[in-house]
Order: sequence, then C-alpha cells, then structure tokens
Amino acid sequence: MTTFGYFLSSEEHGPRELVRQAELAERTGFENLWISDHYHPWLDEQGQSPFVWSVIGAIAQATSLPVTTAVTCPLVRIHPAVIAQAAATSAAISQGRFRLGIGTGEALNEHILDTRWPPAAERLEMLEEAVEVMRRLWTGELVTHRGTHYKVDTARLYTLPDQPPPVYISGFGDKSVELAGRIGDGYICTGPAAELVEKFHAAGGRGKPVQGGLKVCHAEDAAQARKTVHRLWPTQGIQGEASQLLPLPRHFEQLAEMVSEQDATASTPCGPDPDEHVEAIKKYIDAGFDEIYISQIGPDQEAFFDFYAKEVLPRLR
Repeated sequence: MTTFGYFLSSEEHGPRELVRQAELAERTGFENLWISDHYHPWLDEQGQSPFVWSVIGAIAQATSLPVTTAVTCPLVRIHPAVIAQAAATSAAISQGRFRLGIGTGEALNEHILDTRWPPAAERLEMLEEAVEVMRRLWTGELVTHRGTHYKVDTARLYTLPDQPPPVYISGFGDKSVELAGRIGDGYICTGPAAELVEKFHAAGGRGKPVQGGLKVCHAEDAAQARKTVHRLWPTQGIQGEASQLLPLPRHFEQLAEMVSEQDATASTPCGPDPDEHVEAIKKYIDAGFDEIYISQIGPDQEAFFDFYAKEVLPRLR
C-alpha cells in the first residue's frame, strides 16, 4: 500500500522550523519524512541550508516517523567513511527509522572544498565505491580500503544500529537507475516516471521500495500561490544538466530570470483545489511509487497541513 510523507525543505527553512514541521506532519497523519541535504540553497531567495545531520537527530527525538535523506552526496564534500558514521548514528538514535538516500550530487554543494567536479560517469563509479565503503564500515569491523577513488585506513565504527541503514539511490538516467536496481535497497525519483520505475525493477529492484517526491503550494488564492512558486522555486523550470554543474546560487538566479511563471509551476499544484493536488499525487501512485513525499512551498505551513488532513490525504487512502 502506498504511504504518504512530508518533504522537509532545508533550502527554505531553518533547523528549528524543520523540526516543527516534522511534528506537524506526524500530527497531520503523514507516515514518513524526506529531508534535503544541501550546503547552499538553490537561490539566495530561499535563504537557508542547515547541516542535515544535526536536524535529523532533533527530528528523531521529536517524532516517531521514518526519515530519508533526499538526497545525500557521499562523494566529495564529505568522505563516505564520515557519511557512514553519520548514517549509523542517525539510525541508532532513531531506533532504525533512518534510510540513507544518496545520489551523485551537484556542484552547488560539492565544490566548496576547491576540488574538481567529476563528470557524471565518474561520479557513478565513485557512488558505487562509496556504498561499498559504507557497508563494510556498518559491519563494525576494522576497515582498510584502497580503492580507485577512496582510501580508508584502519577505521571502525563503534556506534551502530541493530541493522545497517538501508541505502536508497536516486537516479534519472539509465545508468544511475541500473545502479540503483543492482546495489540499492530502494530507489528515489522526483518525477512520476513509470518507465524509470520499471527500469529499476528490471535491473534488480523488483520488490524494493520506490520513493518519489513533488512540491505543491497550497494557498487560498491560486494566482498568489503561482507567484510564490515562481519566486522560490523557478529552478523547477530549468532543464538539462545545469542543476548538476553550476556552483553558486547566483548562477541559478541568472538562469531563473528566463523561466516563466508557467514553466516554473507546470508540475506544481497551486491553490486551494483538492482535486488538483490529488490528481498530481495519483500520477505517482499510477507510476508504481510506494512512498510519496509532498513539500509545501512557502511559509504557510499550518494551512497546508490542515488542508491535507481534511481535503487531500483522506481521498488518497
């Protein structure tokens, strides 16, 4: 049966607000949480970017909901041996309610150490090796690793959960979806793409969870909701590889000047009509997603949760 979660936007909200929203989500009847992992927001207008691992610890104490990072990049900014420790501690403090969602990342977050940004094919190789390193460390054994991309010297994790955290892999191209099916415990995608779900199943992912997410903007005035989306998330209208390659929010702002309100809101339900929200979410159900995560764009969180509790979630269940 499909479950419905709330997508916490670390780009828009500070740490205390994210924890408050997690509490509101649980009270509303959402069953899971996603949380984004960024060093920079996409735009200065969004305005936030707290350290996700601190926030996850707070959420684990404030709610009983499972949490998935959507997604962490364990390649450049943070070595996979350190991500392994962070994920193990998150799983331990949440009593097994943490899932590590990972992907090949964006230069926006990863360039900050003044290292080269590898091309996509190399990043996929790095991701596969990173998963190998993390899973070896989650055994609790002493690990020395001399790989193509990473080195680990006599490292051992002492704080471990009862079971290693599941690794869900994000992917949008054939090679990344194949990797997710082959080595992942689940798959993450941000669009209702049935063909990608089927490719994941065919690559070895059949029977494994598939997570998907979408953004909405509930407001009493649909026109105002569209303006809010265009102000905060015009990046939704940027096509191609720019999101993986550009290093600074101002670069996305420059591209966003060419994105119309119509393009920014093309896939985003805006306004007070529950039919529009239900229809958008059902696309993910029809595409075969097991867990669907919804993020409310903008500051009006209480009205969103009330609206979903009364008008949307009951119609989906």
